[in-house]
Amino acid sequence: MKKSTRRVLAALMTAAMAFSMTACTTASKPSGGDASGSGSAAGGETKDIKDIVVGLSIGNTTEERWNREIEMFEAYAKDKGFELKVQNANNDANKQVSQCENLINQGVDVMIVQSLDAEAAGPIVDAAHDAGIKVIAYDRFIMNTDLDYYITFDSYKVGQVEAQFVVDAAPKGNYIWLKGAPEDNNAHLVAKGQEDVLKPYIDSGDINIVLDQWCKGWDPNEALKHAENGLTVAKNDVQGVIASNDGTCGGAVQALAAQGLAGKVPICGQDADLAACQRIVEGTQTGTVYKPLAPLNQAAMELAVAIATGADPMSGVDSSLGTWQKLNNNFKDVDSFTVDVEAVNKDNIYEIIVKRDGFHSLEDVYANVPKDQWPAE
Repeated sequence: MKKSTRRVLAALMTAAMAFSMTACTTASKPSGGDASGSGSAAGGETKDIKDIVVGLSIGNTTEERWNREIEMFEAYAKDKGFELKVQNANNDANKQVSQCENLINQGVDVMIVQSLDAEAAGPIVDAAHDAGIKVIAYDRFIMNTDLDYYITFDSYKVGQVEAQFVVDAAPKGNYIWLKGAPEDNNAHLVAKGQEDVLKPYIDSGDINIVLDQWCKGWDPNEALKHAENGLTVAKNDVQGVIASNDGTCGGAVQALAAQGLAGKVPICGQDADLAACQRIVEGTQTGTVYKPLAPLNQAAMELAVAIATGADPMSGVDSSLGTWQKLNNNFKDVDSFTVDVEAVNKDNIYEIIVKRDGFHSLEDVYANVPKDQWPAE
């Protein structure tokens, strides 16, 4: 959506909520945005945590992690005693905008938005600001708008780790490069991280990219199709596959398996989805980039609560969870909190995923592996 669309939406929202917008003062928060805090927190007023309402907009739940994260958000809200209103756009960017309008009309104090489309979500921020509501972009950046805060993983590092997994295993040969969703800014950051690892090998002639494609919507079926095309172009002479998440990795593994190459060609993803963890211990996926959801989720909720209650936002987030920095969304430098990621492979998957974090159970991860090959607990 372009700026003209945003102005129309902002005007409509202003008219619809004029009765509730009396006086908005500029909040002295570190976000640097023009929007005031929630009505209760504006001008230095405070609000009891049990009286706040947090709006949560999730773009889709097709990936395993998002259902898990919604449960974590809900558990946090229940434990702290405040109301959480959740909306799921089911992979429809226009629906996400209208759902967020609904949250605004319901009078939420702050909004957490996991956007489907980095550009199309801009009007959500505009409309929220017109109502005096701050917006936290969660996991995925919202571009070209006066965004207040961003909570995320280091997507550039994710891409570096993914590519390093593969080049360590196959420093020479033909590669298939499957990038993420072109509409997701994170996918571009991941691709940049991958590129910076691959470039010296490409420049030297050691690695030849036989196919380079984006996978719209992070769709595994798109990855399957592209991987099949790459294998056809290279006549199955492929030494490495760069995938961008565990879903697209799964699609590529399916294509490799059809040619008898699964487990013979290194490939990596991100998210530590259960299916990916199973592939790792089975030997058909080289590794995954584990993004611990608990600290990311906690940071977002702590920030939301601080904003809604009138506390200092950045001080409200436990500094042990990650690092504050400025990230530019092509409109401004946005106060952003980043959580680190970890490389997981067959050697450390039990210690990190099962034993340390309990992200998946031993029985689930090793379900397809003979029991005598399970790690000793």
